[in-house]
Amino acid sequence: MQLLVTDTDTHLVITVNEARIDAAIATRFKDKLRETIVRHRKPVEMRMRAVEFMDSSGLGAMIALRKALPEDMPLILKGLTPNVERVFRLTRMDTVFDIRPETENEEKRE
Repeated sequence: MQLLVTDTDTHLVITVNEARIDAAIATRFKDKLRETIVRHRKPVEMRMRAVEFMDSSGLGAMIALRKALPEDMPLILKGLTPNVERVFRLTRMDTVFDIRPETENEEKRE
């Protein structure tokens, strides 16, 4: 699984370098990231511009990650591709998750 985790002073930045978050990797994705975010106990910024496809298993993994954090600790999703953003919008999960565009500076740092 291709994930880059960067621990900054204020938050955890997770760059997802997988083209798909689907049934084939959703459980491993969820377990690995849940362990990471619970251990660090910081707000999470997840950069997802490489993810072209997400199915219901992937969405379930994202919901489990959101639930692993305290309610007042943000999980920010950045750089969603149109296909992945559509999954969040159609399931109304865009009202649950903090979804933001990735800035030009963030794209260049990767």
